[in-house]
Amino acid sequence: MNDTSASYQLLPGAPDSPVILHVPHSSRAIPAAVRQDIVLDDAALERELDHITDSHTAQIAAAAAARCSTTPWRFVNRLSRLVVDPERFPDEREEMLSVGMGAVYTRTTHREELRPTGYDGRALVAEYFEPYAAAMTDAVAERLAAVRRAVVVDVHSYPTEPLPYELHGDGPRPPVCLGSDGFHTPQELRLAAERVFAGFGGTGINSPFAGTYVPLAYYGKDPRVSALMIEIRRDVYMTEPGGPAGPGLDALAGALAELVDAVGAA
Repeated sequence: MNDTSASYQLLPGAPDSPVILHVPHSSRAIPAAVRQDIVLDDAALERELDHITDSHTAQIAAAAAARCSTTPWRFVNRLSRLVVDPERFPDEREEMLSVGMGAVYTRTTHREELRPTGYDGRALVAEYFEPYAAAMTDAVAERLAAVRRAVVVDVHSYPTEPLPYELHGDGPRPPVCLGSDGFHTPQELRLAAERVFAGFGGTGINSPFAGTYVPLAYYGKDPRVSALMIEIRRDVYMTEPGGPAGPGLDALAGALAELVDAVGAA
């Protein structure tokens, strides 16, 4: 999983750490063969990447990992979510299919055409989505075998102003949104996150984005796998859309490191 030719990378942490920092949406990379099926011209594609990419989140996770007393594992997507989105359900359970954003996107953040009408994304699911899901499942299994629990912390960001693709964009947009799941997010994990991120202007729960990522092999089945999504509003740490990071990045990395240390020691 450390092969840099892969579309994802597992960066080892301490053998006794249960924590996996999952960074699925930080990359802008699109393989040439995938680019051919995207109908946007180069300038429009760059604008779309500005809006859809969780810019600098891999840097936040890396900086946090370097500060932790017990180094967490990091699972990082090395390709853009415009290739496949590894956090979507790969079937009709995915509500974002209604706006053309299932596992393989066919519409943009502004609900414009991204891939041709009727595009069949099954080849992309087989080539990219399924191996990613299998590798993330293995990473969780390895933590369970090593320390009998796994804590998946999803590191995301979201725009200050809602984009047209958002299905729930009319709700609160706090500086840090915590996505939780009734089965996989224990109260102590949520409370720890509320505490460490309180200094950024407040946190909210499941608005504008809800839920968290757990590999489907464990989803709703294994309480040893806990999970929390961290959605950082982009004005907290960067220039929007798609601009450089600012001083907020370092502070966020420190808070994330504090969370990792708290849940890792629990």
